[in-house]
Amino acid sequence: MGKAAATRLTILQKAFELIYINGYQSTSIDDIIATTKVTKGAFFYHFKNKEEMGLAVINEMMEQTMGKMLLEPLLSSENPLNAIYEMMEYLLIQDPYLQIKYGCPTNNLIQEMAPLNEKFSEALSKIMNQMLLAIENAIERAKNLGLVKAAVNSKEVAIFVTSGYGGIRNLGKLYGTNDYYQAYLKALKSYFESLE
Repeated sequence: MGKAAATRLTILQKAFELIYINGYQSTSIDDIIATTKVTKGAFFYHFKNKEEMGLAVINEMMEQTMGKMLLEPLLSSENPLNAIYEMMEYLLIQDPYLQIKYGCPTNNLIQEMAPLNEKFSEALSKIMNQMLLAIENAIERAKNLGLVKAAVNSKEVAIFVTSGYGGIRNLGKLYGTNDYYQAYLKALKSYFESLE
């Protein structure tokens, strides 16, 4: 990786961290520059404005990370229901980066920016559509493997699981404890058992 590419990646990584903790609107270009120690000129060499940088965070950091780390394992698992459960458990309990008090980076940006900025809404919709489709496809695979009842509506399951995750992340932020995460995971496991 060349120096310019490394600088751009550093800007995106630090911007992601600041946006996750403070929100997009509260994070200024000056905040990003201060934490990266790049010049303002270097920032504007890579991004024409804050919006372009924010979209790059979504498209290049968040979307790619989610696809590789979370969704790809759903495609090849022997038991898709277990894989979905393990993905949720990882996101809620095990992920070393995600903190209870800050919630989910994707959900945070959806709540903050989707109503305000069409480009953000489109980029975030792409991420959510990938997640919904991956879960839906995993449920279809589970049906084909005889692990889930044939009558189960895979799209409804995907919507239910994904919206439950978003909601429980909000409760975690509000109450600051993973007790709610544990309750969600327990209920999710029971729900999955009812699909078998």
